[in-house]
Amino acid sequence: MDFALVLVPRLRNDILGIPSFAGISMASQLDHILSATRRQVEERRHSIPRLTLERNAAAHRPRRFAEALRSKAAYGAAVIAELKKASPSKGLIRQNFRVTELARALEQGGAAALSVLTEESFFQGSLANLAEASAAVAIPCLRKDFIVDEWQLVEARAYSADAVLLIAAVLSDAELKALARSAHSLDLDVLCEVHTAHELDRVIGLDLGCEALGVNNRDLSSFATHMETSIELAQKLPANVVRVAESGIHSAEDIQRLRAAGYDAFLIGESLMRQPEPGRALEELINGAARLHAAGLQSTDLHATERA
Repeated sequence: MDFALVLVPRLRNDILGIPSFAGISMASQLDHILSATRRQVEERRHSIPRLTLERNAAAHRPRRFAEALRSKAAYGAAVIAELKKASPSKGLIRQNFRVTELARALEQGGAAALSVLTEESFFQGSLANLAEASAAVAIPCLRKDFIVDEWQLVEARAYSADAVLLIAAVLSDAELKALARSAHSLDLDVLCEVHTAHELDRVIGLDLGCEALGVNNRDLSSFATHMETSIELAQKLPANVVRVAESGIHSAEDIQRLRAAGYDAFLIGESLMRQPEPGRALEELINGAARLHAAGLQSTDLHATERA
């Protein structure tokens, strides 16, 4: 998740209704977002009967998120393409945000799965966007939000998500265990996200059964993205999970470097959303990565032949 929240006022964010933070510490910013999330969850909990939500959840048959990524990774770059309209740090990312059109274009461009922002106040996402995107495509959809309550998991399936994001940085060990268990009881795959070696050790030690582990390249203290984070943690990732690299991925070269390090999938959002035609941009990105991968294999074969 993009925690790179602004430390200076952004007038355009105020105009667009995207909250911004002025002179507030990172911890305080995150606390603010989590407090808002919990408040909104309580409001929604009292606005819709649990039975109705569960009935809607039962009507959706989750598609296998991790399986789709593994299948695509077997022969190419498995990209989780993200529908992201805005963020507190960047303001409005995409003005022309037609969910069905974007979802179908990204699927046609080669996405293995979609990630859909549902946080309303800071990212201008919504559960309605999730339901619309999921209905428009055959590929699995991830609900991307600050999941802090089991109610959000029921919501996720009710609005046709196939997987959910759990962020180690904002959850205690007990919360991670409980939420992962609840997600699996709802037949939802879990992508557990870490930012540091310490968080990765925590998640591995908890044995959560997450189908996918994501390494976010964003440094939460400086807000900068460093590809080296994914590279350094790659060897510590368990072999039995889908390994996902997140944030700061912009080029075919980035994908090939991460793929060579052992990653199976790549979550890409802002760089696609800023393109005039995100679907075509994704197709070009995937094709470029495929060419680099093929060239690398040819080089390896040549070196092997020379040694022989």
